Amino acid sequence: MSRISVRGFAVASATAVTTVGAVVGVAAGSEQDDSTNDVEATAADTTLLADIPAGDNTQVQTASVTQQADAQSSAAESAAKQSAQEQARKQAAKDASAKKAAADQAAAEKKAAAEREKEKKEAASRSAERAETPGGSSQTPDFSQQSSYSVAEVKAMARQIVGSGQFQCFSNIVDHESTWNYKAENPSSGAYGLVQALPGTKMASAGADWRTNPATQIKWGLNYMNERYDSPCGAWEFWQANNWY
Repeated sequence: MSRISVRGFAVASATAVTTVGAVVGVAAGSEQDDSTNDVEATAADTTLLADIPAGDNTQVQTASVTQQADAQSSAAESAAKQSAQEQARKQAAKDASAKKAAADQAAAEKKAAAEREKEKKEAASRSAERAETPGGSSQTPDFSQQSSYSVAEVKAMARQIVGSGQFQCFSNIVDHESTWNYKAENPSSGAYGLVQALPGTKMASAGADWRTNPATQIKWGLNYMNERYDSPCGAWEFWQANNWY
């Protein structure tokens, strides 16, 4: 209730009381005066009470509610902002992880392709080296039979039969196995010849003269290394790791 409405209510109340007193009548003037004075005093008091600004409390309460609403709105906005930042961080981490995985896969595929290409080239090179001869023919050269051969002569045979690309690996193995002695024999195992075939009779597949012809031994040894290790260099790599082949 506003100040104006309260004051009007008090004045109306005092007027009503005065009117009732006039109709009923007052026996004694003093009593009438006292009654009238009491009513007027009450009305005056009522008017004074009505002067209290009741709207101030309402304004305080309204300000408090507004502040609370503002605080809640600010908290909600802050929470929404933090949530959005967290979602953005998670998405960025997810994107980075996916990008790294894709890069790793691409690198692995590239490496595998490079290794396959390398193996292909090496296989082609080995095939060419196995077929290499001084005259460019794929046929192994023939050598005239001799009663004996020097180390130099045996090495010259091997260089022609094996080919320059694989000769050093072949030579390394023969150096360790027989020191280029085509008649070398291991008394304990029975291994025989330049490449120490075990048993020596295996070399008969390359020629019946395997005991006395170093060319036959070289042909058999080269074929063995190619079939088992893909090349003399493959055989030499295995020999270095195991001291046998």
